[in-house]
Amino acid sequence: MSRRLTENVNSRYFEAANHMRPRWKAHKVIVYVESYDDIYFWRDILTPFESAQLGFEIVLPSRTTLNRGKKSALTNSLGSRLGTSMIACVDADLDYLMQGATPTSRQIVGSPYVLHTYAYAIENLQCYAPSLHNVCVMATLNDRQLFDFEAFMTAYSETIYPLFVWAIWLYRTDQAHEMPLTSFCNLTTLHKFNIHNPEEALNTLRRTVNRKVAYLQQHFPAAKNKIKPLRDELQALGVTQQNTYLYSQGHHIMDNVVMEVLNPVCTMLRRAREREIRQNAIHAQQQDNELASYQHSCAPIEQMIRRNSGYKTAPQYLQIQQSVEKLIERIKTATAQQPTTPSP
Repeated sequence: MSRRLTENVNSRYFEAANHMRPRWKAHKVIVYVESYDDIYFWRDILTPFESAQLGFEIVLPSRTTLNRGKKSALTNSLGSRLGTSMIACVDADLDYLMQGATPTSRQIVGSPYVLHTYAYAIENLQCYAPSLHNVCVMATLNDRQLFDFEAFMTAYSETIYPLFVWAIWLYRTDQAHEMPLTSFCNLTTLHKFNIHNPEEALNTLRRTVNRKVAYLQQHFPAAKNKIKPLRDELQALGVTQQNTYLYSQGHHIMDNVVMEVLNPVCTMLRRAREREIRQNAIHAQQQDNELASYQHSCAPIEQMIRRNSGYKTAPQYLQIQQSVEKLIERIKTATAQQPTTPSP
């Protein structure tokens, strides 16, 4: 198919193809995603909704170029021509919280044919605090609970929440240059985390956040009466003081917060397991064999957190499922009105 022809492909093109299908063949919906990493995530979500009458095919934004990302998924991948036979699945980023303040945000929150993560990105869901102990178990094969991830991520979220609200206000009022996303990430990075004294890192972070909030309050006095209503609006969208980490930049949360905690915890768990092996080994050969077997069975933490699917009880994941259900109903209503080629 020529490039000029593919540029004119839209949902109606695939709808026409579906019209020609035999009655026994499923209605196929083409699903555009941002990158390779997104394919399995959205496949896992959409599979339970497939049936003899409906199927999904997940593809990258372009089969002829290496362009990736949300812009490619929404624009280059015909985002303006989505429909019941062609949809896009993307990370929400901050666009969900912008609630139509930008063109991309309007498309994400306004189009019934765009599914998004509600949380900032897939990485945030993979960092879902109640699932982090299981990530440690997968990486170390040691089920001992050394650290309360839920309490820590709650405390972290409560610490950065005031600055996060200011960041959203600045973005909504077209003043993001006052605190770009990179600056926000730098300000909310976890430094010198100590598993034996996690409060020390949180206190350092709290002082940094408080200084920046005080600066913003001083330089934007007119925002004083806007922050409280914004907090209420964000809460209605799902953002609370306790779960702010799910709405902050995904790679930042994974690399500069969660991994900073997981690494020392998993190191302690592995050392504890190796110590048990040394203590229980009858002789040196058994010790060496058992240690080699254990170390071979362990896996890199980075791989395990990216394979983590323990987020399926997260409210944001349930929101995604509800959006899929609404989309399925829309597709069923549309396809019920479409004729199909009778089976021979």
